[in-house]
Amino acid sequence: MNQRSITDAEQAYRRLGVAPIINASGSVTRLGGSRTRPEVLEQMAGTARVMVNIDQLNEKAGEEIARLTGAEAGLVTSGAAGGLLLQAAACIAGNDPVKMHRLPDTDGMKNEIVMQTMHRFPYDHAYRAAGAKIVEIGDYLFSHPWQLEGAINERTAAVAYLCAPFTSKRVLPLAQVCEIAHAHDVPVIVDAASMLPPRANLHRYLRDGADMVIYSGGKGVRGPQGTGILCGRADLIAAARANASPAQFIGRGMKVAKEEVVGLVTALAMFVDEDEEAEMAYYHRLAQRVVDSLAKVPNLNITLEHDGIDYLIPNAVLRLGGGWPGPSAAQVAAALQQGDPPIYLQQLRAPDELMVDPLNLTEGETDEVIRRLRQALRT
Repeated sequence: MNQRSITDAEQAYRRLGVAPIINASGSVTRLGGSRTRPEVLEQMAGTARVMVNIDQLNEKAGEEIARLTGAEAGLVTSGAAGGLLLQAAACIAGNDPVKMHRLPDTDGMKNEIVMQTMHRFPYDHAYRAAGAKIVEIGDYLFSHPWQLEGAINERTAAVAYLCAPFTSKRVLPLAQVCEIAHAHDVPVIVDAASMLPPRANLHRYLRDGADMVIYSGGKGVRGPQGTGILCGRADLIAAARANASPAQFIGRGMKVAKEEVVGLVTALAMFVDEDEEAEMAYYHRLAQRVVDSLAKVPNLNITLEHDGIDYLIPNAVLRLGGGWPGPSAAQVAAALQQGDPPIYLQQLRAPDELMVDPLNLTEGETDEVIRRLRQALRT
């Protein structure tokens, strides 16, 4: 049994039979997302006890999102996945109550969403939940402009685009996709759930021509874990809001509580105003500590990576392939997860790679990760 002190908050989980963990995997939803800002939690605790008109709250919060992102309009959604569904609903049904009432039955409507094959991912299920039919273009290696041109027809509701770490660099660039789609009067919807920070990405995709962009509110922004930030064209955001809770259409089941709306706006404003250079310096220091502490392990290839594209913040990357004589990456990961407390590393890239992402690590937890990695690498 690890002898570190157990807080009251941890004890609340333990009473349910749930073991608190050390999350060295980044802002992974299945591992709790990220640590919500204390100021946000304080704001939520107070606003939860005040009654307001939710339609008015959604509208005014959207105006604040627009101001902070430079978009025409915004909306707080139930996570990024909830935002994907509302993107699809807005493009398929608009704010036509007859069509909205029919969703997800989209027969006879513009219901096709075009995606590059290299952008297919588990969360595009949210598009299909709204009644969209996914039309793939390209293959696992290439997409060509003529393929996008050929896929757009009278049934096309939107073109979807995924922005995420470790996706293929061979896809058609977003600006070119927007140029082709807009020539046919078709909107482009972007999933950039995990792309904050850097803060420049709050404006990048809209500047490239995207019509709607969704970000997670509970990852790098460190807002309420069940929220998302949808921003973009005013008419499409208005249609997304019409399909969303508290209206009784397809988005009704993805309710966002009033305190979560306020918490998200608070978190986003704090995120925008923060010193990104200082933030990155902190993450760099933690990741570098891991690299320096394990650099003398014989035959271990460990480096610090940070490029703002795949490695959005500094990460310590362990490569356990090639001439590495010790346990496999899977064995090391399993050993850390089976300890007390369980430690989860990031395994997003190659099968023989492990990453220590410091987004959710404290100083003490970083030391524990190092200690446990040393043990696991020797076994």
